[in-house]
Amino acid sequence: MSPRPGNGNPLESGDLGAFARRVGLELVRAERGTSRLRLEAGPRHWNPHGVLHGGVLFSLADTGMGAALYTLLSPGEWCASIEIKLHFLAPVRRGPLVCDTRVVNRGRRVALLESRLRQGRSTVGLALGTFSILGSRES
Repeated sequence: MSPRPGNGNPLESGDLGAFARRVGLELVRAERGTSRLRLEAGPRHWNPHGVLHGGVLFSLADTGMGAALYTLLSPGEWCASIEIKLHFLAPVRRGPLVCDTRVVNRGRRVALLESRLRQGRSTVGLALGTFSILGSRES
């Protein structure tokens, strides 16, 4: 298996990549199997009905899951999403969104993660994801 694309662990630089920058995802913290991401939602994120596009919430959860899992990986390991299920609980138009993620279980090659997406005190989405852990622990 080839090494992880890019320049190693994205958490070392705090740069989540070009897509995350374009969408406006901000890494607040990532430590010990948890992460927090933030996004200031606005009209550029809306679908044709004037509410936040579901892909924006999905991107927050997916990126938050990767960030949380990276805190538990050994040198030479990297991760990729296998499956994510996202429950949309309330519509969002604008304002700050926070995605808090935790690693529920980290196995040798698969991890289970949970993301809670909030706006203020309201939970607007809940995601459960499985990620593949790739690379070698001995690298």
